[in-house]
Amino acid sequence: MTKIYKELDLQAFKDIVFHNQKLELSEEIISGVEESFQFLKDFSKNKVIYGVNTGFGPMAQYRIKDEDTIQLQYNLIRSHSSGIGKPLAPVYVKSSILARLHTLSLGCSGVHPSVINLMKELVNRDITPLIFEHGGVGASGDLVQLAHLALVLIGEGEVFYKGTRMDTPKVFEIEKLNPIQVEIREGLALMNGTSVMTGIGIVNVHRSRLLLDWMLKASCAINELVEAYDDHLSEGLNGVKKHYGQQEVASIMRDYLSDSQLIRKREDHLYSGRNNEEVFKEKVQEYYSLRCVPQILGPVLDTIINTETVLENEINSANDNPIVDVQSKQVYHGGNFHGDYIALEMDKLKLVITKLTMLSERQLNYLMNNKLNEILPPFVNLGTLGFNFGMQGVQFTATSTTAENQTLSNPMYIHSIPNNNDNQDIVSMGTNAAVMTSKVIENAFEVLSIELITIVQAIDALNFKDKVSTVTKKMYEDIRAIIPVFEKDEALYPFMQKVKEHLMKDS
Repeated sequence: MTKIYKELDLQAFKDIVFHNQKLELSEEIISGVEESFQFLKDFSKNKVIYGVNTGFGPMAQYRIKDEDTIQLQYNLIRSHSSGIGKPLAPVYVKSSILARLHTLSLGCSGVHPSVINLMKELVNRDITPLIFEHGGVGASGDLVQLAHLALVLIGEGEVFYKGTRMDTPKVFEIEKLNPIQVEIREGLALMNGTSVMTGIGIVNVHRSRLLLDWMLKASCAINELVEAYDDHLSEGLNGVKKHYGQQEVASIMRDYLSDSQLIRKREDHLYSGRNNEEVFKEKVQEYYSLRCVPQILGPVLDTIINTETVLENEINSANDNPIVDVQSKQVYHGGNFHGDYIALEMDKLKLVITKLTMLSERQLNYLMNNKLNEILPPFVNLGTLGFNFGMQGVQFTATSTTAENQTLSNPMYIHSIPNNNDNQDIVSMGTNAAVMTSKVIENAFEVLSIELITIVQAIDALNFKDKVSTVTKKMYEDIRAIIPVFEKDEALYPFMQKVKEHLMKDS
């Protein structure tokens, strides 16, 4: 059980989303939300407050009659439940619910406590509303996507429950849950924020961490295969480049390779004084995709760290409008729903993950091309050359998928299109950015799965299984438990999918 307070760190958030920790709301949160609700209920009398007794967006100039204010909230939810396309996977939706729950729990929105209590039950019981990828422009919050969450909370719409798409009333009946009753501004408060882009973003950055670690292991293994010199990973070399990410990547790789029997010392060979040939048989330096891994993956790590900071700040922020401030007895109108922080971070994240994908593809190409590596058969073919094809087929897939990532990595942050009668005249497109980043990350896992299958084939081709480091050997054994040694040609796609699932599995 994870009890949440007004500060929720990223690790606790991940424990709930990825490790199925049950969520409990602290008394501090319940009392704060109740106090905010009661204050807004009293404060809003005889005052003009956006979304309480006015229309929405460009229609805010119209006063709403007192007898219509509750129906207004239901109208907003139903009219904006207008997403389309592919449904978001349950893990993204669960993360989004938790992000919305926590921002409302800060007591800055004036919602009734029943809202966060029902959201808590959705999280704890793995009931995930049907929310579509397409719909949000990420400015007045994730209006369309969050409307689908609000629709479920009022007992309408559809959910995914135990792997099945079902009508919400049926699931509520099974689970003995009651819909919320709108009191003041529950519709607008649920919809007017960055919680879907943030929820997707947290899944994205979590998976990016997994992806980076696998890429480091692959890079270590390929350096072992070519019996590379260790100085490009040394503290002496990387320590004079003053970037945390580069230094940390080099340090991790040194640790992973610490007991390898294949990595060599330059002083034992090229510095020995015994090299008298005019043309050196052994490479003096490796190709960039092997030698420059700290410099290439260092920025990836730095970007992941910064993105985690921004996301943690966002889940602990009141991203609503207006903001209810109980302490100052004031209601402030503004734009905390705007998603530029998340949009920018998602664009940066997908950019560096695309670069990681490109590195994986180049390492794969190095293994495939016997003229480059000079130690392996063409396409790491363990069968009969000319008759069998080895890993030739999967390289096409890796190349194609890498190219898709290169196109998807173009930024959404600068693609604002005014809408809503130009009320939303500059928007973040943060939800699109987060969704596209999730695709880039999944693509990267696909390319990396192909590289790792090829690496284990190469380890067998060179008979290096008992010489590689402990880390590489475990990776080898784990993947060999999924796939056989490929000598004869067979359909590889089922094995590729299984390896991808293995890589994406949260440890």
